[in-house]
Amino acid sequence: MAALKDNTAAAKIPADRLPANRAPAKRSDSSGNGSNQSSAPPSQAKPGHNPWAIAMTVTLATFMEVLDTSIANVALPHIAGALSASVDESTWVLTSYLVSNAIVLPMSAWFSTRIGRKRFYMSCVALFTVSSFLCGIAPSLGMLIFFRVLQGAGGGGLQPSEQSILADTFSPAQRGMAFAIYGMAVVAAPAIGPTLGGWITDNYEWRWIFFINIPVGIISLILTHRMIQDPPHLVREQQRARRHGMRVDFIGLALLALAFGPLQVVLDKGEEDNWFQSHFIVAFAVIAAAAFVIGIIWDLYQEHPIVNLRLYKNRNFVVASMLMFAFGFMLYGTTVLLPEFVQLLMGYTAELAGTILSPGALLIIALMPLVGALIARVDARWILGFGFLLLSLSLFHMSGIDLQLSWWNAMMLRTYQSLAIAFLFVPINTVTYTGVKPEQNNQVSGLINLMRNIGASTGISLTGAMITERGQFHQAQLAQSATSYSSHMQAAIQNLAGQLGPAGLSTPDATHQAYGRIYAALVGQAQTLAYIDTFWVMAIGTLCLIPLVFCLARPERGKAVTAH
Repeated sequence: MAALKDNTAAAKIPADRLPANRAPAKRSDSSGNGSNQSSAPPSQAKPGHNPWAIAMTVTLATFMEVLDTSIANVALPHIAGALSASVDESTWVLTSYLVSNAIVLPMSAWFSTRIGRKRFYMSCVALFTVSSFLCGIAPSLGMLIFFRVLQGAGGGGLQPSEQSILADTFSPAQRGMAFAIYGMAVVAAPAIGPTLGGWITDNYEWRWIFFINIPVGIISLILTHRMIQDPPHLVREQQRARRHGMRVDFIGLALLALAFGPLQVVLDKGEEDNWFQSHFIVAFAVIAAAAFVIGIIWDLYQEHPIVNLRLYKNRNFVVASMLMFAFGFMLYGTTVLLPEFVQLLMGYTAELAGTILSPGALLIIALMPLVGALIARVDARWILGFGFLLLSLSLFHMSGIDLQLSWWNAMMLRTYQSLAIAFLFVPINTVTYTGVKPEQNNQVSGLINLMRNIGASTGISLTGAMITERGQFHQAQLAQSATSYSSHMQAAIQNLAGQLGPAGLSTPDATHQAYGRIYAALVGQAQTLAYIDTFWVMAIGTLCLIPLVFCLARPERGKAVTAH
């Protein structure tokens, strides 16, 4: 009878779904006292492979996806020229990817629970890889945009799946180091992307920015198939879902798509279309707001919602989400602003502007393992406080830019900022899982990655809007003192015209060119002041985040490895 009971208990979970090193546990008596597979705490299960090999495996695909997000930015002029489209039309290559990515991110936990996280993750890698090939052979802009939608859908499931895999594979004491590996991909890839993209498009062809994903995707699929397994708690959840039928909340899915899809379009196209002066932007903003409100009400009344909004009852998760949003805002906002400054106002090429970011990315890669090890010994809240203080100081220092900025000084400005970034990403991800049940890891990963992506889009949009607004303000202010009636203006015109005269220009032509050069200098100074204002605002905002850090719960440390 005891042997029969043992076999019955083991049969509850199919053999092919059991973790590699996990045998069915025996019951101590017929009443069920003792532990079996279903009642054993998750901490008793161990990964079937080396956890660090698992971390490297899942990081590979995420690095590929994040790199592809930023690498396409510098190729837009080449894409527009090759496909007979305008540069404005080609920006939909970026927007279409971001829209589908934003829709899939919060859905990833639901899909992982219903079809299995390993199966979902491998499906995303396969879709991303195949669509990368299709993007590379796209014959027209319309087809390229369609394939980018598919690519974004595949990429949207990679980051949250990887993060939840790491959270299930490593104990709280080890998660810092695991998330450091993950952070190398998520934080360093956007900095490397523009340089690599510029080099590929200058020396080969823009299609190769998509083709390089194919071998990486194939390797990732092979390694994932061999090394990754679903944890017992996720297997039990899949079995429960099958017993009750695979019911799909189509209304919830539609509301989610209508909330985050149009929101991403508003954030990505708002500045280009003059924000709410555009009927297109207004319509999409209204759709997103309405779907967001209705979606919240709908999900709260569902037993198994697409997005588990009840997680926001946890104060720690709310605070961590706010910090991740701010991190995405600051990271991507400044990643765009500094290269944009040197390109637009100082004449740098895209590739040269990208080299300003690369040393900082190398510093992040070097520091993240050290920060990951430090988290096991020091309260992550203190590390976060130090990181935000350092980031604020680097932004204050960045506000000292001018049009005489050298490449070396620009690179050092980014390097100071990278030092702060290394002390932020890993601790935020670590404290996010404090007090979270293993069954909720998928939902937490999807939502926290969504917050970072929305923060990034918001940061890029709002900083761009502020540059435009403050540039116009400063230009108007400077123009008041640069009138034809100003004695200083007249002296400057005469002096510059006198320098142009010996070059063979007539006096009227020399005077006309003098006015043009002074106006160009005035616009350059106004734009520089706008960048300074933006860095100041970001520096003050970052400083205000430090008290929020200490609203977080104390991170868990020293627990056993969770099931994976």
